[in-house]
Amino acid sequence: MAAFTYYIAAILLILLPAVTFSDIASDRAALLALRSAVGGRSNLWNISEPNICVWAGVACSRDHSTVVELHLPGVGLSGVVPPNTIANLTNLQTLSLRYNALVSPLPSDLGKLTNLRNLYLQHNLFNESIPDFLFSFINLVRLNLAMNSFSGPITTSFNNLTRLGTLYLEENQLSGPLPDLNIPGLVQFNVSNNNLTGPIPKAIAVKNPKSAFVGTSLCGQPLNDLCDNGVGHDGGKKKKKKLSGGAIAGIVIGCVVGVLLILLLLLCLCKKRGNKNAAPVASKSVEAGVKETAVEIPREKSVESVERDGLGGGFAAIGAKMKDKEKVEGGNVGGKSLVFFGKTPKAFDLDDLLKASAEVLGKGTFGTAYKAGLETGITVAVKRLRDVVVSEKEFREKMDGIGKMDHANLVPLLAYYYNREEKLLVYEYMPMGSLSALLHGNKGSSRTPLNWETRANIALGAARGITYLHSQGSSHGNVKASNILLTTTYQARVSDFGLAPLVSPTPTPNRVAGYRAPEVTDARKVSQKADVYSFGVLLLELLTGRAPTHALANEEGVDLPRWVQSVVREEWTNEVFDLELLRYQNVEEDMVQLLQLGIDCTDNYPDKRPSMPEVTEKIEELCRTFNSQDSTGIMEDA
Repeated sequence: MAAFTYYIAAILLILLPAVTFSDIASDRAALLALRSAVGGRSNLWNISEPNICVWAGVACSRDHSTVVELHLPGVGLSGVVPPNTIANLTNLQTLSLRYNALVSPLPSDLGKLTNLRNLYLQHNLFNESIPDFLFSFINLVRLNLAMNSFSGPITTSFNNLTRLGTLYLEENQLSGPLPDLNIPGLVQFNVSNNNLTGPIPKAIAVKNPKSAFVGTSLCGQPLNDLCDNGVGHDGGKKKKKKLSGGAIAGIVIGCVVGVLLILLLLLCLCKKRGNKNAAPVASKSVEAGVKETAVEIPREKSVESVERDGLGGGFAAIGAKMKDKEKVEGGNVGGKSLVFFGKTPKAFDLDDLLKASAEVLGKGTFGTAYKAGLETGITVAVKRLRDVVVSEKEFREKMDGIGKMDHANLVPLLAYYYNREEKLLVYEYMPMGSLSALLHGNKGSSRTPLNWETRANIALGAARGITYLHSQGSSHGNVKASNILLTTTYQARVSDFGLAPLVSPTPTPNRVAGYRAPEVTDARKVSQKADVYSFGVLLLELLTGRAPTHALANEEGVDLPRWVQSVVREEWTNEVFDLELLRYQNVEEDMVQLLQLGIDCTDNYPDKRPSMPEVTEKIEELCRTFNSQDSTGIMEDA
């Protein structure tokens, strides 16, 4: 018996290395089978390379004995995932097949992946009911099935997934009622744009925004719709009341009287207007040196209403208002009213500016920006400040300081105009617009993707501009993507610097709050360390393609730094990056380094954040690395 036991032990010892080897060999075979079945850019795997752990999208355990992550987002996979492929990656913890063209059915043997923690199948062509094997993934933390055609009900079987923190099911064809999901850690949830009906369970309603349920026939809070079955927001029965005949008669009489009163009021107003001469119009301001406009603007309209109504062909209304003010206070609207800086050629004066055609570029924190095309052919950007709270002396001193700022990565302030009613800043015009518009503006097929090199160079240019401001003893105070403007060669230039102390604090919109350091309580007093925080958010925005907050109605803001940190903690870093960046090879390490720099910059404690010179130095090192490697080639679609 002892001899037999010894014999078995000896065999096991001999076979143990082979067992370890067979794990990785089995994983290799599974990946090759998947490659031949669904194609896509997985065909670019170098199968002559024996180490599959260096294949794109494949991550192995530390000892390289088994595959633990498979990331193939947006790589052109199509068709059906066959059995005995992915399911044979038995130690898989993260599977990402999002943004492909995979179709049903999903193989049932995927249920063997008992270690799976993160599953991303969004934006494919699956059209079956939600597979039962998903409910056996007891370790699953994140599940995203959005933007497919999954049908059938959402069942209470999801309650089996007790560790689930994210469940995205939006934009499918799921039907029936929404069950009461009792998953304690579920913090991200969305079932919008499905065929769901009935009341929203209270436990789900209180933890999720309205956007998680829109586009369905669900009712109750937070949709503010009472359910047809008489169940109100609080689950109580609505009391149905019938109107009496007297009540109905009273309503009808009240409506008739109300209509008569409105008609009488309109008649009086029309008669009063007919007895008056037409009010002077803004086009009468030609004598003030302002170009006549094709649209007549009633003098009683404020400049703000002119902006809102879209009237006027330029700055005529502003000029008319300024002229009226000058007549009351004395003085004139002359060419010397514009104050120019440094070596800026005085190729135009205030009259020329007010005659210019104007196009609204955007409304920001400090005022409205216009593109002004002068008759001489010069194009400038004009910012019309609002809510300026400092004295004229303080304003001019601050403008002098801003005008002296001279750096290749700053938008130059060319000139300014000041009176009590109007404060205009004239900047060099940046034809490519803002980084925010470039990242989030055009999501259609005509969009030009921003490659890794371009994004890194934009980050470097912005960092250099802010570092220069800090070297001058100043801080920016409003670092955000819409204040990073671009030249025709995509060189970054920082705008709106130095304006924060001039204006009164206003309620902070989401798009600004997303960049603001947690210690900032007064928007007019922003430290250099707070600038570092805002720049860190900007880095994360560049890498993820996500805005730091949702500016859309009915959507809650996303705390981008906290979201990125939660992703990195779960060791699924690749899921952070913008899909457009995943098209580029051999830059993952540089991307992760820049991501870590963004995380360091957004530390909650100011003392733990690096300085802007340190940030700039690290980005310069990264840019030197990829420029020397020339690693910006695009992976072609298979």
